[in-house]
Amino acid sequence: MGKFGAVALAVVFLSSSAPAAIQTFPTEFKTETIATNGARIYVRIGGAGPAVVLLHGFGETGDMWAPLAARLSRDHTVIVPDLRGLGLSSRPAGGYDKKTQGEDVAGLLDALKVDKVDLVTHDIGNMVGYAFAAEHPERVKKFVIIDAPLPGIGPWDDIIRSHALWHFSFYGPDAERLVKGRERIYLDRFWNEFSADPKKFDEASRAHYAKLYAQPGAMHAGFEQFKAFDQDATDNKAFVAKGMLTMPVLAVGGEKSFGPMMATVMRAAATNVQGAVVPNSGHWVMEENPAATIKLVEDFLR
Repeated sequence: MGKFGAVALAVVFLSSSAPAAIQTFPTEFKTETIATNGARIYVRIGGAGPAVVLLHGFGETGDMWAPLAARLSRDHTVIVPDLRGLGLSSRPAGGYDKKTQGEDVAGLLDALKVDKVDLVTHDIGNMVGYAFAAEHPERVKKFVIIDAPLPGIGPWDDIIRSHALWHFSFYGPDAERLVKGRERIYLDRFWNEFSADPKKFDEASRAHYAKLYAQPGAMHAGFEQFKAFDQDATDNKAFVAKGMLTMPVLAVGGEKSFGPMMATVMRAAATNVQGAVVPNSGHWVMEENPAATIKLVEDFLR
């Protein structure tokens, strides 16, 4: 399992928006904010062809996907939202369970008049993507799920015993008071501990995300993503009881993070699973080894 073993299985995670060294989306991408399911979802859209949705995780935003979006937009319509509460999306009072956020994705696609999609997800985006795929399996053609576990699925109960995952239970008003004004310190912990080489998560990206997560209500929304894990586990067990996913799934782990265990987790929820490992990378595959990550995704989707 690599350096972080089961620990990194369950990391919760981050995305990017872009000054300085952060790669921006191609100029032909447009942005809009779409009201759906009680939230206003900020989304980037570009390219032409079959649709692919890219979902980010904690500590990042949809900005993390810019290099992959640029490549896929050559022959795909690429749709990159910020999850509810994060980035430039709205911060409703509730709805941070992943089943509700899966319906955010469904409503977003309905508004864009998009039926079937390929799905590429990372971190908490995995959990949202799985809920969407489980609720709407007919809408997902292929699913690439990257370096984070699913609550209630496979070895989840073992994963959450790890002391390194204390942040799963770190939420509430006092936690928010502790982090307020210290968002960068809190986020650096994730970027440093769950990377193979912390220098790969560069200063420009750190400053960019820290600024976004310091916005009013942003850390509260991030903590609410964790707080919902118990409900997510209940919902996911019900999804599996209804039936396994049958679309082709590529389960990707960072070599120094989840590694081949990602495929083990997904085989508890899906019948057609391939495993892959991003070499020389921890959890932050798009920052640590974007070339290898992009190639894995492109080869699988095409």
